Amino acid sequence: MKKTSSNDAPVVYSSEFGRMCPGCGKPAKSCICKKSAAPAGDGTVRLRRETKGRGGKTVIVITGLPLDAAALTALAAELKKRCGCGGTAKDGVIEIQGDHAEVLLAELLKRGYKAKRAGG
Repeated sequence: MKKTSSNDAPVVYSSEFGRMCPGCGKPAKSCICKKSAAPAGDGTVRLRRETKGRGGKTVIVITGLPLDAAALTALAAELKKRCGCGGTAKDGVIEIQGDHAEVLLAELLKRGYKAKRAGG
């Protein structure tokens, strides 16, 4: 069995650069291996109303947007401003607090997305 020496381990932090990417070995801010690509989907943006696990509060979850993380965050900010409520953008999904499904659907259709309500 081969022993691994400390030289075989990738650098995860450098006092000069901070966090290091374990994949390419470059600083995390200039990482080239994890450029976020748009998620592949069927081209339909879906709006789903959720209350489960949220203390009874209603949240509209928007999935299927073909955007990278920065564009998703920007769109989430514009949609939150349009509805006058809070929300977040994480893991390729936008969550908008409150039951604003009709306003969000109209706004996404106006922006040129093929959008529809999902669920019951």
